[in-house]
Amino acid sequence: MITMTFEEIARAVGGVLHNIDAASVTSAVPVIDSRLARKGTFFVALQGERVDGNDFCSDAIKAGAEFVLTTHSSQLPSIQVEDSLKALSMLARYVREKSDGTTFVGLTGSQGKTTTKDLLRHMLSSHGETVAPEGSFNNEIGVPLTILTCTDNTKYCIIEMGARHRGDIAHLCEIAQPSIGLVLVVGSAHLGEFGSVESIASAKAELISSLPDTGIAVLGTYDPYTPHMSEGQNLRTITFGESSNCIVRAADVEIREGRAHFDLVTPEGRAPVSLRLLGLHQVSNALGAAAVATALGIQIESIAASLSTAESSSKWRMELHDEGGILLINDSYNANPESMAAALRTLALLAQERGGLAWAFIGKMHELGESEAEEHLRIGRLASDLGIDHLVSIGSDLFLDGLELDFAAGDEMTTHYFLTQEESLGMSRHFSHGDVVLVKASRAEHLDELAEKLLVAAISKAETEDISEGGER
Repeated sequence: MITMTFEEIARAVGGVLHNIDAASVTSAVPVIDSRLARKGTFFVALQGERVDGNDFCSDAIKAGAEFVLTTHSSQLPSIQVEDSLKALSMLARYVREKSDGTTFVGLTGSQGKTTTKDLLRHMLSSHGETVAPEGSFNNEIGVPLTILTCTDNTKYCIIEMGARHRGDIAHLCEIAQPSIGLVLVVGSAHLGEFGSVESIASAKAELISSLPDTGIAVLGTYDPYTPHMSEGQNLRTITFGESSNCIVRAADVEIREGRAHFDLVTPEGRAPVSLRLLGLHQVSNALGAAAVATALGIQIESIAASLSTAESSSKWRMELHDEGGILLINDSYNANPESMAAALRTLALLAQERGGLAWAFIGKMHELGESEAEEHLRIGRLASDLGIDHLVSIGSDLFLDGLELDFAAGDEMTTHYFLTQEESLGMSRHFSHGDVVLVKASRAEHLDELAEKLLVAAISKAETEDISEGGER
């Protein structure tokens, strides 16, 4: 956090100091889990549905936290407030307003937010101290926590913004006040909560409408809504995509070993990029990051070099594991129709290159509302069209319900349905050297656990076969 006096903090949050010298200063960063408290942190006691953070204030102080932000009167070093979550937001907004030397970049989209955030952090870190959220800290808690990790030396702060309701992003923008707004794409994630893609687009557009007149809108061209979000505003707009009229675009895209290679084209010129991230869909994420860097005046050679050296840094997002001759793609962090389709296409490409079978272990996609059955069946059809050899549905038969009616003569995809992860594990006995296995579902399905078990099974199978072959020799 930027350096402030305790009196200044208390004034910013409308709080009362207890057992703290008002004139002393701190640059402690916030934590909301007392187990993460240590020297250089302060503990924010939030009231949860099942746990009250106020019950853990003493633990946080014992662990080294400098003070606690709490709704209770306490003898501990603390700042007492009426509402800890509101106070967290107030403090974040105050820090944002004092951070004149920091450029704040807001980022949203129906998919690709976290990967793009990771790419952008990798890119900007070579040009100055850069702050970005860990994981998917993109809500009313995560955004303030991210802002409050900024220091007096922070040059760039990347704010990932998610939404489950209209007005969520507008609220986050009131806190973060970004000067650059990046919208990747409008898709069907959270369709069940918003009711229509148009409503999702309207929610994402709140980021752009919140920008100041001096701001820059960075807009993807992958749906009918995003490219028009800055219309009617006096904003500099940078579009990105793969068509020739985009300001930042990808040309001559090729896929080799499941990874995209292309020429990055900006007003500065042209430079080659070889992504290390898996999947054709990563091109749009890379272009989004490149467009923000272009807005910041970073040279194209530096942008291309950063994109070509960036590795995946967030768990369970197109993670590759090659064990026992089996290539496993762990993309179990989350799923919606667009990301599921992208993962299946990547699976098909890798299986074709390796010469093995393609196995898709997939679970239910959540929050699709009335379109749930249709979207799941559409994914099942896509898997068949792509030539996936085995479609393994876990915990939901929505992918398969009615699919057999669409099978044309000669369709070779084999479908399997298992109620539980444990039941599906038996399919690993049929894996062969060169096969490619995808594991993907919405986070609530916990298929990350299945991915780990399939890896263990693949290793065990390979070891058993090695022992058998050794015995025969």
